[in-house]
Amino acid sequence: MSIIKSTTKERDLLARLMRAEATGEGNLGQLMVGNVVVNRAIANCLTFGNVNTISDVIYQSPGGFTGVDSPLFFSNPTTAEKNLADRVIRGEYFHPATNALWFYAPETGNSCNATWWGQYNSGRYKNHCFYVPNPGECKEIH
Repeated sequence: MSIIKSTTKERDLLARLMRAEATGEGNLGQLMVGNVVVNRAIANCLTFGNVNTISDVIYQSPGGFTGVDSPLFFSNPTTAEKNLADRVIRGEYFHPATNALWFYAPETGNSCNATWWGQYNSGRYKNHCFYVPNPGECKEIH
């Protein structure tokens, strides 16, 4: 059972993005990146009204992910990475990414901004700060 429709190709794409964005943050950091991707595909709000698939989300322009330009994005995912992607596709969520639509990594030594692009910080995990829409804005993910 999954919370979002996906093909094997899209699952592999998600696994590659999770690795490219958060390989240094371990499995949990990668799972949280996956949560943001799935949330964007589920949400029908803000700038995510016309993105409904994993591919749409990852390649959205503007608004996609910088990880698609990383060399880590271009190699095939491992079995372990595919398993991580399967977990978020099935609906496993991890705080502070549970309702997050955005994340970024501040410069080393800097803390997370309280808001980012008008959205509120839901917490930090290692190098990533996660941001959620205002309550009531994106009912599909709240």
